[in-house]
Amino acid sequence: MTAINQFAAHVGLDWADKKHDVCIQYESGERRFQVIKHTPEALDSWLKELHKQVKGKIAVALELKKGPIVYALQKYSFVTVFPVHALSLARYRQAFWPSGVKDDPLDAELALDLMLRYPKKIKAIEPSNSDIRLLQQLVEQRRLLVEDKRRFVNRIINTLKQYYPQPLDWFSHRDSELFCDLIIRWPTLQQLKRARPHTVRLFLNAKGGTAVAHTEQRIESIFNAVPLTTDASVIEANALMALALAKQIKLVAENIKAYDERIETLFDTLPDASLFKSLPSMGPCMGPRMLAALGDDRNRFNSAEEIQNYAGVAPVTERSGQKSWVHWRWQCAKFVRQTFVEWAAKTVYSSYWAGLYYQQQREKGKSHQSAVRALAFKWIRIIYCCWKTKTRYDEARYLKALRERQSPLLMA
Repeated sequence: MTAINQFAAHVGLDWADKKHDVCIQYESGERRFQVIKHTPEALDSWLKELHKQVKGKIAVALELKKGPIVYALQKYSFVTVFPVHALSLARYRQAFWPSGVKDDPLDAELALDLMLRYPKKIKAIEPSNSDIRLLQQLVEQRRLLVEDKRRFVNRIINTLKQYYPQPLDWFSHRDSELFCDLIIRWPTLQQLKRARPHTVRLFLNAKGGTAVAHTEQRIESIFNAVPLTTDASVIEANALMALALAKQIKLVAENIKAYDERIETLFDTLPDASLFKSLPSMGPCMGPRMLAALGDDRNRFNSAEEIQNYAGVAPVTERSGQKSWVHWRWQCAKFVRQTFVEWAAKTVYSSYWAGLYYQQQREKGKSHQSAVRALAFKWIRIIYCCWKTKTRYDEARYLKALRERQSPLLMA
């Protein structure tokens, strides 16, 4: 953690798309307010002038952990960024101004106060090495593309149901290249039925693979198919939409493939890649995501509990008087939580003890999601130990340790 008293100037910054309000506190205690335009040139001029004026390092508090303004500030070696949680800032403002008053210069000053008053709570951003930062952005952007593809697939399913539902029965994978090519070439049943069986057969067999086994069945279904509707207006409008969505699905799939290739190449060059590959069900997608979640700085987390809280896997307990209740952790790194939970669900089928633990949770009446989150909670302890000591995971070794401790997990 960066000591707050090592800086020659402390700055609270309230960011916006067009301009930034800043509150500067000098070593003398004097405070000044300024407004900076959100352009690289204006930020560069302001920071260099301030650095020349104070002749030392500058601490900047703002409501972001990443984004254009953060990336711009991190470019300067004399600037350290302290992210302040937006909810903390809002409640801090409400504590002094319960009327609900809000102003950009006021928020800049409040961010500055939080950084100065609570140095043990407001931690500076400690940038990882460039490869880890690149991996973090790649895996998050890839996930956004996957969500885009899922949205397009849901839309094309709904569109086909309006006028042309047969392809949904012929193909179980509605994001496959063959499915999209069929819709692009024959966007209506009437067009498909006019094609010669030999032409359709060549088309369905062109890509090879397991799809070839279903070709004859599909051709017979095409021959027997009856149009859902003959309303030309319904068919034309929805066929145009289905055509557009099929092209979008193909394009997004190609972009995801490009991301996969870059992520795989980068992941294999990182020293911790073999460590994460040793974990069960840690395939080419989950391995890079897990490494991006933890990073390579072993001082970043000092206990498994810190990771559990950071990922939002640990529940939150609230107590008031004689009442006590446990609820879902609302504020956390949601993509990291998604990573741990999705991976934990996969290990149910690839790890002996994980499968037993999941089954025990289900027998206690827990839902699937609750059981998987509980499993992720346990896995984080193991991952932390492996990550901290740079030791590959060994399932046999862990099962042996459970038996030696006479774990109830293996005694059931």
